[in-house]
Amino acid sequence: MFAMNVPWWEFVVRGMVVYLFLLVFLRLTGRRQTGQYAPVDLVLLLILSNAVQNSMNAGDNSLVGGLISAATLITCHVALARLTFHVPRLARLVDGRPQTLVQDGRLDSALMRRELLTPDDVAAALRAGGCLHLHEVERATLETNGSITVVLRRAGRGGTESGI
Repeated sequence: MFAMNVPWWEFVVRGMVVYLFLLVFLRLTGRRQTGQYAPVDLVLLLILSNAVQNSMNAGDNSLVGGLISAATLITCHVALARLTFHVPRLARLVDGRPQTLVQDGRLDSALMRRELLTPDDVAAALRAGGCLHLHEVERATLETNGSITVVLRRAGRGGTESGI
């Protein structure tokens, strides 16, 4: 179970080569091909899924084994979704909480650092929300799904809400 057939460093080298290859390939195909994920995120997901494959199937490559593994993963996902729906504390633990990124035109740079958001990420979210400058924002919220919701300032007290 713990014995490796190749030296540890070969795993490191192979992982780096595959990572770089996929990163370059996905970058060349453009963001439209990767959807909401940045190319780096998608590369990580692809490599991780491959890395854990053998630990899940214990070397069994049969069709039945694959179907059982898939059914198990889907069942776990559905069970967790139902549990988090019925148990709010568990939902907060699993999903986290929305966090205020911009309040009254002031950016929370500590939150940016914690969430690894770059100024370009924030600027793109604000542009998508219909503004170019921080002073135009009443509130921007980093949602639990990673999107940023922007509420623009208005002359009155209201705002225009936009999901990003």
